[in-house]
Amino acid sequence: MKKGLLKVSVFILTCLLVFSLSGCSKTEKASADGKIVIRLGHPMAPGNNVTVGYEKFKEIVEEKSAGKIEIQIFGNTTLGSDRVTMESTQKGTLEMASCSSPNMASFAREFMVFDLPYITQPENQQKLYDALDHGELGKYLDEISAKVGLKPIMYSEYGYRNFVSTKKPLAKAADLKGLKVRTTDSPVEVAVAEALGMSATPVAWGETYTALQQGTVDAEGNTWGLLSDAKHGEVLEYGIDSGHNYSMHLLMINKKYFDALPEELQAILVESGKEALEWQRAVSNDMETEAKQKLIDSGVTLYDLTPAEKEELKTITRPVWDKFPEIPQELIDLVTATQK
Repeated sequence: MKKGLLKVSVFILTCLLVFSLSGCSKTEKASADGKIVIRLGHPMAPGNNVTVGYEKFKEIVEEKSAGKIEIQIFGNTTLGSDRVTMESTQKGTLEMASCSSPNMASFAREFMVFDLPYITQPENQQKLYDALDHGELGKYLDEISAKVGLKPIMYSEYGYRNFVSTKKPLAKAADLKGLKVRTTDSPVEVAVAEALGMSATPVAWGETYTALQQGTVDAEGNTWGLLSDAKHGEVLEYGIDSGHNYSMHLLMINKKYFDALPEELQAILVESGKEALEWQRAVSNDMETEAKQKLIDSGVTLYDLTPAEKEELKTITRPVWDKFPEIPQELIDLVTATQK
């Protein structure tokens, strides 16, 4: 009799547990009061130009929706690297994630186009923005994203990457030879490093500080802002303003999740993304300048290349373009058209 009662009790408890877990799984879409909760995962450090952009996005969304939507932000790799969180978003276990354009190559090879060395220049940035926001380039990337189950919400300004080192002074292309450089998962970034005589070692962003500290790598390429915000100035010694490639951080939402939302809320997310992006891009230049000075103040020696020295880097790395025929020429043309 007792055994029978025990079995019944276990059965009831199991059913209650399963019911409660299934109920919890719905909290990723709505809270108890009917508010839609959207979780956003990204790897960027507090105060970074990408981070503040998503904080602005949250503010605008919640204001426009009058509290119907709550954006919960999990930054600084809380939920994992950008590749991990984007995989979760693709699978639908996370609603939104932000991923650097180099790491987006893991989801769609076309995103490697922005990694091609010197394909864009800072002086033509507004033309690139216009093409992304209103032109054929943005439409092309939207279609590519949709094929892998994602929808872009913000093409956040990340910036131009510069080479830095813990090992030796940098003042010209030849100084880069022999360095063990941390790269992203982008094959183009690896090819650029190898063209310059460096040994490329892909390392997840969250592990890069330790890798530099322990000597696993002795160089990396990144924006001044991210290097400063992530405290890399504590382990770095030298750097040059190579500006060898441009990166964005792409805020994506699971497309099926987005399509299932009421049209009114879809519109709020899209419009909020546009407004937050305009604000984020406007503050990014000043933040990058301030971050460069912070690195200098922390003791990092930064060398500004002359036009001739930068041209040498362009010449050495230009053959990398020819190594990636899988990047559609149509897409390359759309990007290079913004530089004319």
